[in-house]
Amino acid sequence: MNIFDPKLQAVIQAAGNIAVVVVDDAAKAAPLAQALYEGGVRVMELTLRTPAAISAIEIVTQEFSEMIVGAGTVLSPVQLRQARDAGAAFAVAPGFNPRVVTAAFETGLSFAPGVMTPSELEGAVEMGCTLLKFFPAGTLGGVKALTAIAAPYLHLDLRYIPLGGITADTTADYLKLPIVAACGGSWIATPELIRNGDWDAIRANATTATEIARSLK
Repeated sequence: MNIFDPKLQAVIQAAGNIAVVVVDDAAKAAPLAQALYEGGVRVMELTLRTPAAISAIEIVTQEFSEMIVGAGTVLSPVQLRQARDAGAAFAVAPGFNPRVVTAAFETGLSFAPGVMTPSELEGAVEMGCTLLKFFPAGTLGGVKALTAIAAPYLHLDLRYIPLGGITADTTADYLKLPIVAACGGSWIATPELIRNGDWDAIRANATTATEIARSLK
């Protein structure tokens, strides 16, 4: 059984980019989603690193039905259920926690655990995970590291979402890999840009990310 809805995965893969954001003020969630959407980004991951995150997920899912909203930095079954109840369509984590994977199966929420070693990858696959977050991609060695780690498992038809240290300059390098479903980009809407309400800059970054993804289709 696949823990990630294949139809949802196909939509995310078609989008190519996931805007990964940290929101300190839930009131900024709506204009943030608007700026991303106007720039062509259709998938965003709101990380559960601030008290405002769950409220931000609720706001975006209620006001922007066209945006696919996921929850990031999901570290416990409790957070996973909170994300689901807030309306998140999927969840991801920086690491592989079997308890969270089990909770994802129980709640029916699409989930992609984080992996950085073959052992973590095999553990996740054994529990039914075929879409995996490769984190921290840049620190681990980027495209070369992902290609090397994924090589022994190509016959399993796994897909990866690299995140961590990815920039506008390196996004295309990842998206060129058949094993990459989409790129997670925190550069699209940085915490500083969000705090300053610089929607024009975020819209411009979203446009750049969208153009990169479309050029590779």
